[in-house]
Amino acid sequence: MRVWIDVSNSPQVPFVRPLVELLRARGHEVDVTTRDYAQTLALLRLYAIPHDVVGPRHAGAGAVAKARVMAARLRALRRYARTRAFDVAFSHASHELALAARTLGIPSAYAFDYELARTQHGFGCRAARRVVVPEAIPQDRLDRLGARARKVRRYPGLKEEYYLAGFEPDPALSDRLGLDRERVLVVVRTPPEVSLYHRHGNPLFAELLRRLGSDPGVQAVVLPRTAAQDTAIRALALPSLVVPAQAVDGRSLVALADLVVSAGGTMNREAAALGVPAYTTFAGTMGAVDELLVREGRLRVLGSAGELELRKRDAARPGVERDPALLLDLFLTALEG
Repeated sequence: MRVWIDVSNSPQVPFVRPLVELLRARGHEVDVTTRDYAQTLALLRLYAIPHDVVGPRHAGAGAVAKARVMAARLRALRRYARTRAFDVAFSHASHELALAARTLGIPSAYAFDYELARTQHGFGCRAARRVVVPEAIPQDRLDRLGARARKVRRYPGLKEEYYLAGFEPDPALSDRLGLDRERVLVVVRTPPEVSLYHRHGNPLFAELLRRLGSDPGVQAVVLPRTAAQDTAIRALALPSLVVPAQAVDGRSLVALADLVVSAGGTMNREAAALGVPAYTTFAGTMGAVDELLVREGRLRVLGSAGELELRKRDAARPGVERDPALLLDLFLTALEG
């Protein structure tokens, strides 16, 4: 069988990595397409996933520019796939793959775990044959996206619990980043400022950087999403902030951390899966998965930078590990009928 996977953003790379490996181990042929956005290309290279860059770069925050670039990428994806005889296609939150596959008659599955990106997921859910989501997302929220119950397939837990199963962190990462093991290590992920579902600014994040960056007992590794964020954070010249010069294995970084603070979702859910304290500064509306983590006490909502509990932690408490083969089989069996 020939399988097409599209990766359109950095957090999707660790998600597809074990699935690609499993597919190839079972004798399937896998083609991975991607776009030049954030750290996506760097992470694909870091994880040694062969890939083809298809279509223009990300368009930024404007809706009109996004629509124009999406149309151009759809044309490029169709050209790419037209002669490759794909049997099935799937992605995590690449609505462009679902749309392209639909026009070419390729059965596709579309997965996501933040249901409130309504424009993006509305396209993906309506175009795909099947929609794959965590059990935590209520059906009424999926109905609004065009994903009726007969189209939906569900998996228990977090997607991060599947791709982190059996994970062993890179023990040399701390030395490569020049980190002081005696200081409190905080991993910080910036807000998704170019996302349509996160249009407004986040003053809490600026307050957070000032607090962490001026504390001599802390080292805060900040992972920007864009080049503009990278430049702005470096310009602060705060002594306790560390901005890596190249892409790093975020899973290992989270496993090393004493706490994680993210304005997005994936890194906080990785922390929850690994038993690392996690705080969210997300300024948009919280999705069902994060609501569940807050109720369970695995994620805390940060109201001010002063609420952070900056202390060394004990060894990570392992979270629930789930077999990634079960997730892959869910994708494949979803596309059979």
